[in-house]
Amino acid sequence: MSEIDVPESHPRYQSLLTRHRIEAGVEKGITSKQGLIAEGRGEAFDYLLGERTTPSADRAERAAAALLVLADHPVLSVNGNVAALVPGEMIELAAAVGADVEVNLFNRTEERMRAIADHLREHGAAAAGVEIKGLTADARIPGLDHERAKVDADGIGAADVVLVPLEDGDRAEALAEMGKREIVIDLNPLSRSAQAAAVPIVDNILRAVPNVTEHARELQDASDDELETIVREFDPDRALDAAEDAIRSGQLE
Repeated sequence: MSEIDVPESHPRYQSLLTRHRIEAGVEKGITSKQGLIAEGRGEAFDYLLGERTTPSADRAERAAAALLVLADHPVLSVNGNVAALVPGEMIELAAAVGADVEVNLFNRTEERMRAIADHLREHGAAAAGVEIKGLTADARIPGLDHERAKVDADGIGAADVVLVPLEDGDRAEALAEMGKREIVIDLNPLSRSAQAAAVPIVDNILRAVPNVTEHARELQDASDDELETIVREFDPDRALDAAEDAIRSGQLE
């Protein structure tokens, strides 16, 4: 089933679209087979959220946009699932906030790294003036022993704000310990990644990334004081509590 075979009127359109993109990512060699399992887990949470962006998630997406616009050196981290699901959307967000994009993988091979970098370029990176990093790997995140510790010194290594969607909990915690301000997209509000984030977004990445981009464009002309107020007034604990309540109670607005 291709994307054009699934009508948008289908009640499970977004779910079927997500599955197709992950499957295509595995076939193309950019997504690991473990990514299929991770996507299924996230889909279960999204189903309980009503497969929609909740008001608390939208507030988080606006705070994320403000934080990225304020950042001196924002970097968007991309793993195999992210590359399969929202490659063009990540490039659009990077262009909107002046961020670099860095490929970072747990199951890292040079072949997969280059395949993902090429995939992102195919989705408009060069035309948008977005630099793809991650292949140099000349720095490490302290406290991690696996391949996700490898980063570019002038990418995530030097970033003040990092967007880490669909993230491993230990790397999210390690980045926070380095003093990075993290934006995490994770459908599980109880995950270590979401708990470690300055701005946790509990939403499907297919909705979250375009929403953050839209907010960023709306906030481009805002003053630093306005942006800092948006970030300061965002309460990550309240956002996580609201997401957990929506999942547990089923009382959706």
